[in-house]
Amino acid sequence: MPESPGRVRAAGAVLWRSGADGPEVALVHRPKYDDWSFPKGKLKNGEHVLCAAVREVWEETGTWPVLGRRLSAVEYEKEGRPKRVDYWAATGHDGDFRPNDEVDRLEWLPLPAAEARLSYEHDAALLREFAAGPARTTPYIVLRHTSAGNKHDWEDDDLLRPLDSRGRADAERLADLLACFGAARVISSATARCMETVLPYAARMGVDIRSDRAFTVGTSKGAGDHLAELLADEVPTIVCTHGELVPELVSRACEELGAVPPQELGLSKGGFWVLQTAGGALVSAERHRL
Repeated sequence: MPESPGRVRAAGAVLWRSGADGPEVALVHRPKYDDWSFPKGKLKNGEHVLCAAVREVWEETGTWPVLGRRLSAVEYEKEGRPKRVDYWAATGHDGDFRPNDEVDRLEWLPLPAAEARLSYEHDAALLREFAAGPARTTPYIVLRHTSAGNKHDWEDDDLLRPLDSRGRADAERLADLLACFGAARVISSATARCMETVLPYAARMGVDIRSDRAFTVGTSKGAGDHLAELLADEVPTIVCTHGELVPELVSRACEELGAVPPQELGLSKGGFWVLQTAGGALVSAERHRL
């Protein structure tokens, strides 16, 4: 959606961990406002909202988060300007919190105590939304390869057509975005352009890339059914494929998970769908582009 003039963008997370009596969430205290809220902060110039959410949680809590299901965005007016904060559920290993001028206290609280401590109703509503759904989810990411030049200018086998300079730069940026959802198995079309798109992510996360003809344009057969089989594993997964196959994959996945597919399924180059699942159901679906 178009940005409103002067609109402030921010991102954060409901960071949780397992407690003796269920999930505990992290709340931070800001001395400037003397309030308790979820970790969040403004996007830097040119920063993707996913990276901003991860960075802000890490800066305010000392915990490097792995994003889970998408939660509702919170919109309100701050100092006469509209503000939108995008939120995710998130987990992370025990961090190293260090008080500073912006955040001087961090507390992990069970959900009832957290709701009582929160300073704002919109945060309390967000906590109730978190509590109403599964805390732990499994991401399935359908990714379209980045730019690979004009296929009409490529005289060799199209399977071998590589990324161009823009595509290689975008693949590096994608590694940062995909890493926000943690380590995942990587399954790619057998084409060079798809394999090269996920290579920076695979190298960063220390995972292998498996090629699969089911997701390869020109040789694919039953791509949607194959993805449906992968969904049954409940293993975090990235599938890198071609624009022609994305609608079939996402619609078939939604069908398998008992959800209505989004009306617009297509992706721009380097774009991706994140389908968060739990117990064989679709919990959230979000589409991102570079």
